[in-house]
Amino acid sequence: MSTPMLEIADLHVSYGQVDAVRGISLALMPGQIVSVIGPNGAGKTTLLGAAMGLLPSKGGLRFEGEDLHAMDVEARVERGLCLVPEKRELFGELSVLDNLMLGAYARRPGQSSLQQRLNAVYERFPRLLERRAQRSDTLSGGERQMLALGRALMSQPRLLMLDEPSLGLAPLVVQEILKIVRGLRDDGVSILLVEQNARAALQSSDHGYVIETGEIALSGASDALASDPRVQATYLGGTTDED
Repeated sequence: MSTPMLEIADLHVSYGQVDAVRGISLALMPGQIVSVIGPNGAGKTTLLGAAMGLLPSKGGLRFEGEDLHAMDVEARVERGLCLVPEKRELFGELSVLDNLMLGAYARRPGQSSLQQRLNAVYERFPRLLERRAQRSDTLSGGERQMLALGRALMSQPRLLMLDEPSLGLAPLVVQEILKIVRGLRDDGVSILLVEQNARAALQSSDHGYVIETGEIALSGASDALASDPRVQATYLGGTTDED
């Protein structure tokens, strides 16, 4: 049996006296999209922050068998982890190209050349090529999400963690973004997808976890979760039929 790419065991994260994540355990195998769904304030973003090293945590946190607690954020990026945060955190006054170049600072053996990585991003996101000289704060919401994804891909991640990639986007744009995410999986990038749009998340992932009040409430194959009465009633509006 293969080793999980990401393995989290009994993870705890606290803000002062408040336990935001309480004993979460999950695993992501190579080549998978694993989705994490749940209500606002459930601990989803905190989980990603801990995995990326942005928040202190206690418990097991391993990437391909290596202890992530021993690595700072930069070391995690160099190992192949990358986080696209909920707010995208682009540099609005900089051009699309400059934002992409900021994603290329990590170096590790076997990476493609800078120009090859840039060409690959433009091939996946033609609109970024068209707008490469444009200020990023003039882009549409969907284009900003593409830029955030493209910037992450400049580091050639092996595990991409996405925090609410559909946030604030029109339904057709959400479909386009998640199609791109599935394409990344098909190209060998493993993905941990935190998403409040439960329907879209479960339709796009292989395995899913439901987090409520900092704990895992349910987990299983995504299609099985989508058929679960509790998930249907709470997160899917009582039906699994597509909109």
